[in-house]
Amino acid sequence: MPPLLKIRAERDRMSAIERRIADYLLDNAHLLRDYSSQQLADALGISQSSVVKFSQKLGFKGYPDLKYTIGQAIARGTGIEEASVRADDAGDPHAALADSLWQMKAQAEAATRLINPPARIDAIAAAIEAAGKVYIIGLGEDGIPARAFATRLSMLGVLTVHYVDAALMQAGVSSAAPGDVLLVFSEHGRQPSLCQIGRGVRELGGSVVTVTRHTPNPLRAHADHALLVSAHHECRYIEPLLYQSALQHLLDVLFVLLCEGSAARRDRLDLNLDRMHDLPDG
Repeated sequence: MPPLLKIRAERDRMSAIERRIADYLLDNAHLLRDYSSQQLADALGISQSSVVKFSQKLGFKGYPDLKYTIGQAIARGTGIEEASVRADDAGDPHAALADSLWQMKAQAEAATRLINPPARIDAIAAAIEAAGKVYIIGLGEDGIPARAFATRLSMLGVLTVHYVDAALMQAGVSSAAPGDVLLVFSEHGRQPSLCQIGRGVRELGGSVVTVTRHTPNPLRAHADHALLVSAHHECRYIEPLLYQSALQHLLDVLFVLLCEGSAARRDRLDLNLDRMHDLPDG
């Protein structure tokens, strides 16, 4: 795994000091060859031991090993560099912005893919495929991807129960049976009501899949499987865009796996798409 991509993927669950180190490395990777661990610590106003511990936490022997690995990755062209923005010959004023945003989204999606092992995605797909019912909930903005994914599952012929209200979902899952799946969308995973719903489903023999940021949060404690999203940016208007993009890509991968795993599901999808196409307008 490229070291800078690993740093970006793990950033969301780092301590404040670790995030400062991570951000400095991501922004100044090409300068690291001139920095000792003490010089890096001085530049950030932290202790040298913090730099060493940061390196070891990422799986390196120490800072020299981390610095060397980053240098090698940059030399091979596998580091995470900022996009070299270029306006096209027509002088498109948005070309630089579009290129930069595309690069940031690609980085968030790559980091998210790395923290969700294929075995985990396969296990979630298998649980959904075998479920009698799939309950889906997301509150507030989390309700947007939740509703979209619920619609996709319904088009595949999966019996889907979707709510945007925690009280209604609490009543709905009271009829959950062993093997049923609850899919909970919550970016930060802090809503007590969702934790209570997840606990109730597990008590009835169902399994819980949480979709959250790659951060420690209460909701993940109730998960049998956790889908994690890594998306960070210092600008508050950019970060949600990266989260949504990385999350959508993750859900797309899961959806395609469900389609490719069952010819019957694909046939049902084709049938439902044809029926929707044939509906009269108005």
